[in-house]
Formats: sequence, structure tokens, C-alpha cells
Amino acid sequence: MILKILTIALIVIAVYMGCKQGLAMVSGKPEMLQMLGKLGMNSTAIMILGIITLISAVMILIPQTFVWGNFLMAGTILLIMCLELFHGDIKGALIELPFIALNLVIIYLNYPFKFS
Repeated sequence: MILKILTIALIVIAVYMGCKQGLAMVSGKPEMLQMLGKLGMNSTAIMILGIITLISAVMILIPQTFVWGNFLMAGTILLIMCLELFHGDIKGALIELPFIALNLVIIYLNYPFKFS
């Protein structure tokens, strides 16, 4: 029971963060444009990445696409980490580690409402 509550809390955190970051990318918030712009992404690429992030957040909530949504969100985080490392921003890449770990832990814990 406690494990289910923990899993639900982690899913809520991941979905909230995915929606928040995805909306910031899609709406073109200046901070987001600046951060990802210094990694070589233009506004169109940032918008596409934001849409993918929003889709992955929704997919995490659906039992049939739960794992794929987590993989997709982890993939977008990994992309950002790789770009940061490519541009020599080790601190930025390290900041992303807990977020990618969150998605991997959620995958390990499984969807909390399986009825089978």
C-alpha cells in the first residue's frame, strides 16, 4: 500500500514537471529559449521538444502507454543532457540526472492501478 502511494506521488511529480516544462517550451518562455538556445536549438526545435514532453506526460497517465511515456520523457531529458555535455556544461547535465532517474524509478515501480 505504501509503495502504491509512493508510486502515485512520483507519477504526479513527473507529470506535473513534464507539463510545466512542456508548456514553457511550447509557449516560448524567455528562460527556456535562452537555456535551450545556448545548446544550439532554435525556437521551432524547442517547440517540438515541448510538444513531445507534453505528449509523454499524458502518456504516463494512461496504463497502456505508461512505459512508453516514461521512456519518451527520459529520452527528452537524455537529449538535453547530451547537448549540455556536448557544449561543456557538466553542471547542467548533472542537474538533469534526478529527473531521468525519476522516470526510470517509476518504470521500475510499475503502474499503480493494474487490475489484472
